[in-house]
Amino acid sequence: MWGICRKTAVGMAKACGLVRPQHFVKPVSVTRVSGRYRSHQQGLPTLPVPPLQQTCERYIAALEPITDVDDLRHTKKLVEEFQKTGGIGERLQRSLEKRARRAENWLSDWWVQVAYLEYRMPVVVHSSPGLVLPRRTFSDQKDQIRFAAKLIAGVLDFKTMIDNETLPVEYMGGKPLCMNQYYEVLSSCRIPGLKRDSVVNHAKSSPPPRHITVVHNFQFFELDVYNRDGSPLTVEQLHVQLERICRAAAEPSAEPVGILTTMHRDSWGKAYLNLIKDKVNKDSVSIIQRSIFTLCLDGAKPQVTEETHRSNAATQMLHGGGSLQHSGNRWFDKTLQFIVGQDGSCGANYEHAPAEGPPIVALIDHVVEFTRRAEAAESPTSSLPVPQKLLFNITPDIKEDIEEAKRSMDKLAQDLDMKVMVFEHFGKNVPKMYKMSPDAFIQMALQLAYYRMYQSCCPTYESASLRMFRRGRTDTIRSASTASASFVKAFDDPGKQNTVKRDLMEKAVQAHRSYTNIAISGQAIDRHLLGLKMQAAEEDLSVPAIFTDPAYAKALHYQLSTSQVPSKTDCVMCFGPVVPNGYGVCYNPMEDHINFAVSSFNSCKETNAGRLAEAVQDALLDMKILLEKTPKSKL
Repeated sequence: MWGICRKTAVGMAKACGLVRPQHFVKPVSVTRVSGRYRSHQQGLPTLPVPPLQQTCERYIAALEPITDVDDLRHTKKLVEEFQKTGGIGERLQRSLEKRARRAENWLSDWWVQVAYLEYRMPVVVHSSPGLVLPRRTFSDQKDQIRFAAKLIAGVLDFKTMIDNETLPVEYMGGKPLCMNQYYEVLSSCRIPGLKRDSVVNHAKSSPPPRHITVVHNFQFFELDVYNRDGSPLTVEQLHVQLERICRAAAEPSAEPVGILTTMHRDSWGKAYLNLIKDKVNKDSVSIIQRSIFTLCLDGAKPQVTEETHRSNAATQMLHGGGSLQHSGNRWFDKTLQFIVGQDGSCGANYEHAPAEGPPIVALIDHVVEFTRRAEAAESPTSSLPVPQKLLFNITPDIKEDIEEAKRSMDKLAQDLDMKVMVFEHFGKNVPKMYKMSPDAFIQMALQLAYYRMYQSCCPTYESASLRMFRRGRTDTIRSASTASASFVKAFDDPGKQNTVKRDLMEKAVQAHRSYTNIAISGQAIDRHLLGLKMQAAEEDLSVPAIFTDPAYAKALHYQLSTSQVPSKTDCVMCFGPVVPNGYGVCYNPMEDHINFAVSSFNSCKETNAGRLAEAVQDALLDMKILLEKTPKSKL
């Protein structure tokens, strides 16, 4: 159940003044300089445990717009019983507060465990986000490789700041943020298990990894990206090495081993143990897992119109298009995969357990800026070691696992409905002109669009960053509120005056802004409730009744799972729905337009990504018209 909360990327980061690295650095050392990062981290506050009564009151308020009267009355009784003096709620609260006093972060280990590592659906679509960059124009493979070489160099440039602990500290609302996630995304990998996965980070190993993994035509190569003196390879050197790889992998491999990483985690856990029985396979897998990151060089794919290219590119980044396209040209357990397609589709895919979206986006912003720099003249490349192809011995059992993975991946790829929309009429500029939070304005448009389609309000998840706290991850902004419900129900009511509608809109936007502030300050309800539930399990107690209540399950059934992922680059992140009858909505508000990625499942007849995207566009335009023609209410 808690796996449904995994789609997280900070909602308010840029709007609240997130400072991103702006400069490029020359390599100083390939070893970490200790002290700077540690002293910064120790200066951050620890995550608080909210007051029990406060959370219970806010929980009831969150249920009001999505639960009927009778169910809400029943839940209120359960909550009263839970929080009464001397009751189970007080006991769990005391235990949680005790845990918080002795832990660096009382939540983070539990969160990674239940939201990611114990979540058994495939990481593809269900967990790992994709990121779509603006389309490139490649005249031939040489162009593709040239851009890929620049991309690698840009990542290594960013890595130098990580290695030297010189990343500029980011701030939100004037407060410094935890930088821990930046130190978890490179040289790390998820490892499948039979019931629970794990994440291994090799960045701190001695010696640290000096290679990346390059995948082309379903074949894997180990590419050393540092010279013997510790300096990173130049763009020209990387270009030479990538050409060698493409020549060596000119024909597709008969057995796309990488597609095994798309499987259900229990199935992959079993197949993984079978795969690494063979020493050659085990060594090859280890090289992939230890690599700094993965570069996927995709070949040609079916031509599409320019209109549908963005949506197709999103599916390429998210799942690779299926077994007949590029799903086997990946290793989805790697934390960070960059994808460069022959057709100009470029972007990334990242495994979600180690980090949220903002550190990934900050890295990619840096890389994109790096690729735009004029290339310095380089002297002829000296002799370089030939990149090593990773070998796999495919037994009949492994081949059977690959075939099973192909079938399940193709079914998932066919089921996902993805629509990328560029809303071109306005961007952050309009809400800001009316002194409204752009994020809250967009969230209310989502609420209005959903209500128009279904005549009901639904549980809505928007991620909120907890990075003001040491090792902070996320909590939930519950966008469906009593104020938002009043707004969407009144908006198309001809009996309501426009001044009333505008007043309700402003109250809904302000309510969202207020809850956002509550969430980023560690006072939201969802992670606190999770902590209380986990604490009961730790103490081997019966699950309290409020957690077995149908209203609690309904509150976590997010038919709208959303994230604002702001970026300097004109890109958009994308992810799948978190429930079968839901939508995944990610957006990047630029100054004068907004990039949206909307997903749903074709197997659900009630949902349609294209319809919701159109409804969001209409809602945004109608909200703007209301603001333009209606004076500010004096109610």
